[in-house]
Amino acid sequence: MQDSGATAGLRGIDSVDGTIVWASGTGGTVLKTIDAGVHWQKCAVPDAATDGATLDFRGVQAWDATTAIVMASGPGDKSRLYKTTDGCKSWRLLLKNHDKDGFWDGIVFGLRNTGFLFGDPVAGKFVLLFTLDKGKTWNPVKTNDLSSGSEKIGAFAASNSAMTLDANDNVPIFGTSGPGGPWLYSPDLVCTALSAASDPVSCLEGGLRFDRQVLPMAGDSASAGIFSVQSISPGFERFTSVAVGGDYTKPSEEKGTAAWSEDLGQHWTASTTPPHGYRSTVQWSESLHLWITAGTNGSDISRDDGRTWQPLDNGNWNALSLPFIVGPNGRIGHLNPASIPKP
Repeated sequence: MQDSGATAGLRGIDSVDGTIVWASGTGGTVLKTIDAGVHWQKCAVPDAATDGATLDFRGVQAWDATTAIVMASGPGDKSRLYKTTDGCKSWRLLLKNHDKDGFWDGIVFGLRNTGFLFGDPVAGKFVLLFTLDKGKTWNPVKTNDLSSGSEKIGAFAASNSAMTLDANDNVPIFGTSGPGGPWLYSPDLVCTALSAASDPVSCLEGGLRFDRQVLPMAGDSASAGIFSVQSISPGFERFTSVAVGGDYTKPSEEKGTAAWSEDLGQHWTASTTPPHGYRSTVQWSESLHLWITAGTNGSDISRDDGRTWQPLDNGNWNALSLPFIVGPNGRIGHLNPASIPKP
């Protein structure tokens, strides 16, 4: 455990290199460390002179010790993007949501400064924007495939990981929640192939196509669904995706909390031994060669790409950016590899 010096509920975390790390949360809170968490610095509050202290920064994406973007999640114009280039001494407003029915859920950056921002449906369609210039300008992704259909579905901003990038780190994938079922929206195989060829711009500017499918997970209420998803390609021999979630009102319920895929997300299977409760975040550890997932009643690990899970701890957590993890009341932890159970 580390001393963050904060009491905010933390849901944003981005470890640049294990030494430089940014975190964010309620009350306009943004934190930064440049010494692997030995000391955490409280950053200036964006728009502190007006309503910055009322903002809930549920996502942060950083490039180094001086440059980062934070995403505020909230109804209407409480959803915003701010950027700093001076190590968080000051912030510039990049984008504000002016749709009263909007609510932003996630932000992620991949290759060549390409980034994506997504939010709950407005007028029956999920919001999905992209930038090609490190967040300076944003435009809607051209697609007709983001309809929420007849289902009353949305997305969770619980850990800034309901949206991720495909295994090639180029185009977005995101999961949803709600009574209509836990849907996963993923690029079709044409755009997946373009992504593999490092040419995602062709799809972004020409029309990115999405397929959607219901995953074998909990998703029969407004409090249940897919909370986090990640796809990896550690080698040409395999492409693995893992999704986690459950029902946040039932933190100890194990059924329907995880699923896995090994074919670019085309087919999914429920974990035979799921995590020991609702989970809001999941990440692959290349150094440890295992997956870690966490939620409000603890964390779990999987050595077989999400098929089975075993408990790691019983802490109260929201989001991962290994080797760091954050939670409520300013909780920040640093993973001790020696604590991982032996195979």
